[in-house]
Amino acid sequence: MPSPPEFVVAVPARYAASRLPGKPLRDLGGQPLVLHVARRALAAGAREVWLATDDARVAAAVAGIEGVRVAMTSPDHASGTDRLAECAAIAGWDDDTLVVNLQGDEPFAPASGIREVARALADSGAPMATLAEPVADAATLFDPNTVKLVRAASGDALYFSRAPLPWPRDAFARDREVLPAGGHWLRHIGIYAYRAGFLQTFARMPPGTLERIESLEQLRVLEAGHRIAVALAPEPFPPGVDTPEDLERAQARLRGEGP
Repeated sequence: MPSPPEFVVAVPARYAASRLPGKPLRDLGGQPLVLHVARRALAAGAREVWLATDDARVAAAVAGIEGVRVAMTSPDHASGTDRLAECAAIAGWDDDTLVVNLQGDEPFAPASGIREVARALADSGAPMATLAEPVADAATLFDPNTVKLVRAASGDALYFSRAPLPWPRDAFARDREVLPAGGHWLRHIGIYAYRAGFLQTFARMPPGTLERIESLEQLRVLEAGHRIAVALAPEPFPPGVDTPEDLERAQARLRGEGP
């Protein structure tokens, strides 16, 4: 396999998370959650790792960690993408820099997946890339909290949805408890890569109709006519940390007591 392209990683980390206040600083195995995420980015071989935050307490959590820099960003950003765009400007990346957006609540993100989304961006020529993995069961397919996607033959995303797509008309008319054969379903994994110049374009784009309907920011890109390349994840992505229950499961995983 050829060497991965050169890339940088930006980790947006907002202190005031609604479902888990102070999430970046929550203890995970004796260290702040955000520190685990930064180390995953370093392990992937990023040229630079930047933490984009609006809170000095979060910045202090990675102080002194070799290879991690901090961009103090505005507290008024409506989304992590807006925060990334400001981070890119602070870092001074040129328009062609490959920027991987690793969410600040992904302490177990595999290094191979971080590299793969950067490779998908570089190889496709698209302004944006993401990852997916097969859906294994009907419960996952019908779960509105699990985002599904469909791809073109080229590998570009055609659509993202909370609905079960594609819909096998005849098979689901008979039974919706079991997936029919064929393996046609993909679950979206929320890691993205962008060309740094496109981050600025994205931040200036108004929310689209589809985005507002589905509450999926990536639909803004498709509705505006831009490409999103989709690669299959080379290994499973463990769940992120978004709730107190997620944090308990992450603690168990770190102790070797959970999947």
